[in-house]
Amino acid sequence: MEIQQMLQRLEAWDRRFEELNRLMADPGATQDYEKITEYAKERAELEEKVASYRRYQKMRTDLTAAREMCTDEDEELREMAEEEVAQLEAQLEPLEEELRRLLVPKDPRDEKNVIVEIRAGAGGDEAGLFAAELFRLYTRYAERQGGWKTEMVSENRSGIGGFKEVVFTIKGRGAYSRLKYESGVHRVQRVPVTESSGRIHTSTVTVAVLPEVDEVEVKIDPKDLDISSYCSSGPGGQHMQKNETAVRIIHKPSGLVVTCENERSLSQNKLSAMSVLRARLYEMEQEKQNDEIDQARRSQVGTGERSEKIRTYNFPQSRVTDHRIGMNSYNLPGVMEGNLDDFIEALTMDEQTRRLESLA
Repeated sequence: MEIQQMLQRLEAWDRRFEELNRLMADPGATQDYEKITEYAKERAELEEKVASYRRYQKMRTDLTAAREMCTDEDEELREMAEEEVAQLEAQLEPLEEELRRLLVPKDPRDEKNVIVEIRAGAGGDEAGLFAAELFRLYTRYAERQGGWKTEMVSENRSGIGGFKEVVFTIKGRGAYSRLKYESGVHRVQRVPVTESSGRIHTSTVTVAVLPEVDEVEVKIDPKDLDISSYCSSGPGGQHMQKNETAVRIIHKPSGLVVTCENERSLSQNKLSAMSVLRARLYEMEQEKQNDEIDQARRSQVGTGERSEKIRTYNFPQSRVTDHRIGMNSYNLPGVMEGNLDDFIEALTMDEQTRRLESLA
């Protein structure tokens, strides 16, 4: 994006920021709580951009003044001015890059809680075991964020301690903005515990990260739902074997099936299942409206074949490779303990760069 085009957009935001300040200070506006809330939210979204823009403009003004002083007859003053020019020019370039990043529109879903679905792909029991390890990885990552909460929705365990499928929620500020890059096929290369000959196997696990959706964002006609209950095998079922606390919801128009059995009551399981259903329907609608938005569930998961992958976990070499950005980490134990931030930061930067190029 050309610098002049960028500054025009930032100047427009600066004017809007000042307009919002005036609107919020208007005695008549204070009577309209909804309007004030709307103004405050928009102002908060602009605040960082405007502060950076004003810092940049001041720096440019100071640079112009310093360059003018470089022609002064006083040698000492000239040297001081030349030194200041060099310092300001060095600071200006990274600030321009920061402004460009601030121009990238935010994904409106970034602040959402997430629903994570992990499924064993190719590789039999070994894939199920790695699905369980990825579940632990994400719960450990959530714990490290402070204030994030993980809640189980449903699970389908394999016989040796793995998961055929596990669905859970992670609730926390900005959860989707951090975890959306985890969607896709995760490949593991290692000697399975079930392998007696010591041969390295390759298995896959699919991960889908869906933003939690409010009821107002997705309207579901109750007539389109087939809701049934059954005896739970989860924590709720262990205490209430005689009661049907688990829920299965079939959305007839789409054929989507959602189950939840980990809460202790039928009503709680129904609420959780409806949350998952809304998220899946929302993602399907997003896919129809704009095939470029994450490629939704279709590109997130693929088929689970070994050749499709976003990340490989190579245990013999203690290496984790993210194939989207060609990034390697040789701290596999740390990654499996939830140390994902290096990958997330690099993927965020890559996305911002690509979106800036599209804006240009």
